[in-house]
Amino acid sequence: MGRSKSNNVQINISIPTEWKTELENLARIYSVEEGKTITFLDLMRRGIQEKYQLGENADE
Repeated sequence: MGRSKSNNVQINISIPTEWKTELENLARIYSVEEGKTITFLDLMRRGIQEKYQLGENADE
């Protein structure tokens, strides 16, 4: 059984610890509001997508 192909690319970035802490706190709030688990990485993806008006990710 092979792995399915994805159009996603993994990158590594460094952010200040304070940003990560704040994003984690916001993710908890969004998780409750939306009734599903939202991670700080989801918030980063959303922010980039909205800021640069990028298309929807077909793999989500």
